[in-house]
Amino acid sequence: MRHTALHHVHQRLGATMTGFAGWSMPLRYGSDIAEHHTVRTGAGLFDLGHMGQIEVTGQDAAAFLDHALVGRLSTVAVGRAKYTMLCHTTGGVLDDLVVYRLAEDRFLVVANAANAAVVRAMLGEHSGGYTVAITDLDRSLIAVQGPQAVSVVGAHPDLRYYGIRPERLAGHDVLLARTGYTGEDGFEIYCANADAEAIWAWASGNGAVACGLACRDTLRLEAGMPLYGHELTLRTTPFHAGLGRVVALDKPDFVGAAALRTARPDRLLAGLVTKGRRSPRAGHAVLDPDTGDRIGEVTSGVPSPTLGHPIAMAYLPADRIEPGTRVLVDIRGSREEAEVVALPFYRRQG
Repeated sequence: MRHTALHHVHQRLGATMTGFAGWSMPLRYGSDIAEHHTVRTGAGLFDLGHMGQIEVTGQDAAAFLDHALVGRLSTVAVGRAKYTMLCHTTGGVLDDLVVYRLAEDRFLVVANAANAAVVRAMLGEHSGGYTVAITDLDRSLIAVQGPQAVSVVGAHPDLRYYGIRPERLAGHDVLLARTGYTGEDGFEIYCANADAEAIWAWASGNGAVACGLACRDTLRLEAGMPLYGHELTLRTTPFHAGLGRVVALDKPDFVGAAALRTARPDRLLAGLVTKGRRSPRAGHAVLDPDTGDRIGEVTSGVPSPTLGHPIAMAYLPADRIEPGTRVLVDIRGSREEAEVVALPFYRRQG
C-alpha cells in the first residue's frame, strides 16, 4: 500500500484505514454519518493525496489537450478549470478529469486515483506530433468542503467556482482551487508533501473536521456526481451518463470523436428513490414492475443521511427515465418499489 504524506496524521487521529486503488486511506474517523452531516452543515477536511496530478506543459499544451480530451481546453482562461473526460477511441470513458490552466502553456490534469497510471499512459500515447512535456507530480492535495469552508480557508470570495490561483496559507505556498465533489462550496489546496501536515493542522484549527472516504461517497451520490467504475466505465460514453455537454463535438478532431459523433445510447443514467428502508446497491437489477423482466442495473446506492431515505443511480432504457416512472429493484431477492427522480437528489442553497 502507498501512503499519503498525511498517513501518520490519520493514524494519530484513530482513523479506520482502508485500501483504495493501492493507497491506504482513511475510511472514517468516527461516524461516517456524522462526518457527512459535518460537510453539509459545517466544514469537512479530506486528504486527497491519492489523486493523480499530471502537469502538461509546452507550446502545444492547449492544442494537445484539445486533441486528447473531449473538451475544448484551449478556451479555458488562465486561472480557470474545466471538467472533462479522457475517452477511448470507442467513445468509452477512461476517466473523468478536472483540468486547470495555470499559464498559457501549463495545465494541471487531476485524475482519479484508480486511473492515474492509465491517464498518464494514454496522454503519452496521444502526444505524438505535439511539443509538450507530461510530468507526474508527487504532491499533496487537501480539500475543505462545506458551507463553512470560506471561514476555514479565509476570505477568498473573489476566487470563483472552478478557479485556481497561487496563495500563501499557513505560511506555505500553495495552489488554491475552488471546486469539489460533495455538492457543497469548498476548496482544494495543492501543496508540497512536506507542508501537508502544517496545512492540515491549520485548517483543523480553523474549524474543519477530519472526514473519510465513506462520507465522501454518500455526499457525491446525493449531489448526483458520477464515480468512475460505477456510473462511468469503458462501456459507457459521456452521453450514457447524461454528460454529453462536456463533449465538444464541433472540434475538428479528438480521440474518440468518430464514435461519439454517432453515439445513440439506448440506456441512460437516472436517479431512483425507494419506498422501503433497504438501500439498492451497485449491481442490483432494476425490473419492470409489470413483467418482472430485468430492464436496468443500479450503479450506486446508499441510505441518504441528508434526505432520510435510500437513493440510487441506475442505467435504464431511454424510455424509462422520466421522473415518476415506477420500477422495482431486486435487493438481495426482495423486490422493492422505486421511483425515477431527476438528478441531483440534493442541491445546496445559495
